[in-house]
Amino acid sequence: MTRRFLFVLGSSRSEGNSEMLARRAAEQLPGDVEQQWIDLAEHPLPDFEDLRHDTDHVRPTIGHTALLFDATLAATDIVIVSPLYWYSVSAHVKRYLDHWSGWLRTPGVEFKANVAGRTLWGVTALAHEEAEVADPLVGTLSNSAAYMGMRFGGVLLGNGSKRGDVLRDTDALTRAKTFFDQEAPLARFPYEQLTP
Repeated sequence: MTRRFLFVLGSSRSEGNSEMLARRAAEQLPGDVEQQWIDLAEHPLPDFEDLRHDTDHVRPTIGHTALLFDATLAATDIVIVSPLYWYSVSAHVKRYLDHWSGWLRTPGVEFKANVAGRTLWGVTALAHEEAEVADPLVGTLSNSAAYMGMRFGGVLLGNGSKRGDVLRDTDALTRAKTFFDQEAPLARFPYEQLTP
C-alpha cells in the first residue's frame, strides 16, 4: 500500500509553531508519499454527540465531518499537529478524536479494523523548557493508538511561543529531518507488558 499521510492541524491559529515543525518534518518524506493537510480551524467539526447506545449511527456524507472521516480512513499515517494547550491536545483535536467514538459504531465501516496497524504520530510545540510537561499529550495519542490497534511513532516536540520561535529550536529541526524515518512500534497501554 502506498503511504498516505494525513496531517490534522489542531491549532487555533494558522501557521503556528506546531505546523511549522510538522511541515519541516514532512519536507523529508519521499516524493511518492501522498500528503493531505486539513486545518480543523478551517474545517470545524460539530460538537460530538455520544450516541453510543443508540442505533442511528450513519456514515457522514457531507461537510467537514465527511471530509475528515474519509481522509482518516484513506490515510496510512495520521499526524496530529497540535500545540500544547493546557498540557494536552487542543480542543479542535480532542473533538476530532471524540468523533472517532462515533465512527467506531458506524455500520458497514469497521473503523477500528480499518485503522488498526496504521500509524499515529504527533507534532507539538510547547512554551516550556521541560519536555515532561507534554506527557499528557503524548499519553493521549499513545493510548488512543493502543486502543485502536495502531502503531505509534511518538511525538516530535519543539519549543516556541511566538509564531516562528520553533524555527530557532535547532534540536527540534534536527529531529524533524528523520522523524518519519523511524519504524513505529505497535502502541501499547502503559499497563501492558511486552512478551519476549
